[in-house]
Amino acid sequence: MDGVYLIVALGAIVAGLIQGISGFAFGLVAMSFWAWVLEPRLAATLAVFGALLGQLIAAITVRRGFDVKLLAPFVLGGLVGVPLGVALLPRLDMDWFKALLGMLLVLWCPAMLLSRSLPRVRLESRLADGAVGLAGGVLGGLGGFSGTLPTLWCTLRGFAKDRQRAVIQNFNLSMLLVAMGIHLGSGLVTRDVLPLFAIVAPAMLLPSLLGARLYIGLSEARFRQIVLGLLTLSGLALLAASLPRLL
Repeated sequence: MDGVYLIVALGAIVAGLIQGISGFAFGLVAMSFWAWVLEPRLAATLAVFGALLGQLIAAITVRRGFDVKLLAPFVLGGLVGVPLGVALLPRLDMDWFKALLGMLLVLWCPAMLLSRSLPRVRLESRLADGAVGLAGGVLGGLGGFSGTLPTLWCTLRGFAKDRQRAVIQNFNLSMLLVAMGIHLGSGLVTRDVLPLFAIVAPAMLLPSLLGARLYIGLSEARFRQIVLGLLTLSGLALLAASLPRLL
């Protein structure tokens, strides 16, 4: 059990730092550690808790503009998606969960790194934004991954770093508040989870604050390389662990 606590703390430290720098990705990074030692529903509940705490820290330390017109379609779509993601949790298989998460990381992160050379998406559609928000909400309900697809979408649309952070930070905070409420209401947060909450919260606090300070000083290209490089390695590790069992 001590080894489990150590991995939970290590995942929270790394994920807190990455989320502080990028404004998202706590669940993705933490799950690359926790999926090895925790069952999916427990890991997802911890990821939602940690991601929400990180977004609250970011809302205080890295303030960005609140554009209701831009944000509304993402949030409305996400509000539909979060309950769907939570409903999928009991049906997850651990090996498939690792494989799908790892595939998402391996495919998504290099695409983001290459996004400067990809054609920009010129489509300005609230319906498209809402669909991306819906997908982000589903991933948020599954384990705090709500910022993944909206971040890719904002990058492909050519948003500046601060404008992208404004969308992702406020979207994530909204989705994670809803997801945490659903987790609490559905009984996923039990007494057994509380000691792990007590590990995650202090473990991620200082790394999140450090990451927020690093974000201010880093260029967009540099912080993207650091974050996506780490996420790609995490995805490869998950695939290496799950694919041999599935095949």
